[in-house]
Amino acid sequence: MAVQKIGRGLLDRIVRVVDFRVDERTRVLADRVNNLEHATADHRRRLDSAEHNLEQARGDLGWARAELDRLIPHVAAQEGRLETLRESISLVPNSDTPQLAEARTLIEEIQRQHAQIRVRLAGISRYEDRLRRLEDRVEEPVAQ
Repeated sequence: MAVQKIGRGLLDRIVRVVDFRVDERTRVLADRVNNLEHATADHRRRLDSAEHNLEQARGDLGWARAELDRLIPHVAAQEGRLETLRESISLVPNSDTPQLAEARTLIEEIQRQHAQIRVRLAGISRYEDRLRRLEDRVEEPVAQ
C-alpha cells in the first residue's frame, strides 16, 4: 500500500509536470493565435481603407479622362485656328510695286530697331540691378 501511495504520488507529480508543460505550450500558442487575429483584423481594416481610396482615385481618374476627351477636340480646333491665323499673318502679297518694297524695308528696319531697343533695355535693367545690389551692400554695414 505504501508503494502504491508512493507510485500514485509520483504519478500525480508526473501528470502535473506534463499538464504544466502542455498548458504552457497551449498558452503560448493561444497568445500567438490571438496576436495573429489582431494583426489580421488590422490588415483587413487597412486593406478596406486602401480599396476605398483606390475606388475614389478610379472615379477621379475617370472624371479627368472624360474631361480630357471632351477638351481634346476643342484644343485641336483652337490649334487649327491659330495655325490658319499664323499663316495668314505671314503671307506677304506678291507685288512689284515700289510702295510694297519700301513698306517691307520699313517694317524690317522697325523690327531691327525694336530688337536693338530690347537689348538696350535689358542692359539698362542689368545695370540698375547691379546698382541696387551695390546700394544694398553699402547700406548693410550702416544698419549693423
